[in-house]
Amino acid sequence: MIERIRYVNNVVPSDYTIASLVDALASTDGVERHTAREQLEETGRPAVPFLLRALQSPSEHARWEAAKALGKITDPSAAPALVRTLEDEKAAVRWLRANAERYNLDPNHFGAWGASAGGHLVALLGTAGDVKEFDKGENLHVSSRVQAVCDYFGPTDFTRMSQFPTRMDHDAADSPESKLIGGPIQQNHDKCQRANPITYLTKDDPPFLIVHGDKDPLVPHNQSQILFEPLKKVGVNVKFHTVEGGGHGGFRDPTVEKMVERFFDEHLK
Repeated sequence: MIERIRYVNNVVPSDYTIASLVDALASTDGVERHTAREQLEETGRPAVPFLLRALQSPSEHARWEAAKALGKITDPSAAPALVRTLEDEKAAVRWLRANAERYNLDPNHFGAWGASAGGHLVALLGTAGDVKEFDKGENLHVSSRVQAVCDYFGPTDFTRMSQFPTRMDHDAADSPESKLIGGPIQQNHDKCQRANPITYLTKDDPPFLIVHGDKDPLVPHNQSQILFEPLKKVGVNVKFHTVEGGGHGGFRDPTVEKMVERFFDEHLK
C-alpha cells in the first residue's frame, strides 16, 4: 500500500510518501491497486520525498513472494532464481519517477529502505542504479537510481555467510540465498558474485546507512561490515551502526530510529 503515514515505529516522518516494492511493481505491470493509486492522488501539495520500502521475509525470500503476488510466476514449482529481481526493482523506481508529477513526488529525492532480504534488495538498488544491463522494460527515459539507501541487516556476500555464527545453514541447497541464485551457494560463486552489491559499487553511489545487530542469529553481523568497508574505500558517504545486543531486527534502542530519520532528512530534503 502506498500512503502518507508514519512508518513502523515512527522511523519515517509523516511528510514522506512511502510505498512497498510489491505495489510499485504492480503499477509497472498495469495492475490496478485501489489503495496504491487513490492514496497517492492528492492535489494542492508540494512535491515530497519518496521512500521505496523493499519487502522482507526471514523465512521465504522476498523476491519469491513479490513475484507470486504479481502473478509473474504461474508455476508454483518454479525456482525463485528465475525472478529478475533487480530488473523489476529498477523498473518500479522508473515507473514512480515517470509518474512523479501525477503523484506529487519529488523525482530528485527517492530513497530506499529494507530489512534482511529487503536490505539486500535496496543495497543492490543503491550500487547497481547506474548499471544499464538491468534497465529493461518501460520508462527507460528516466533514471532508476535512488538518492539514499538504508540497509537493515541485509546479506552481502552469500559465499561467506556460513563462515560466521548463524543458526541457518546458508550453504544448504534449500536456503533462501541458494533459492535466489538457483543452486547451492558454494557451487555457484559466479552467480553469488552477481548477487553481491559490492560487484557494482562506484564512488558516485548514493549515501548508505547500514544498521545491524551484533547478535543477529540469521544474517551474521559481518555481512554488513563486508559491505561497509568497500563503500568507504571508494568514497561513498556511508555510516555503519552496530546495535549492541541487537538481533534480527526488533531493535529497542530509540536512538536507532532517530538516526534513520536524520539520515533520510539529510539526504532527501
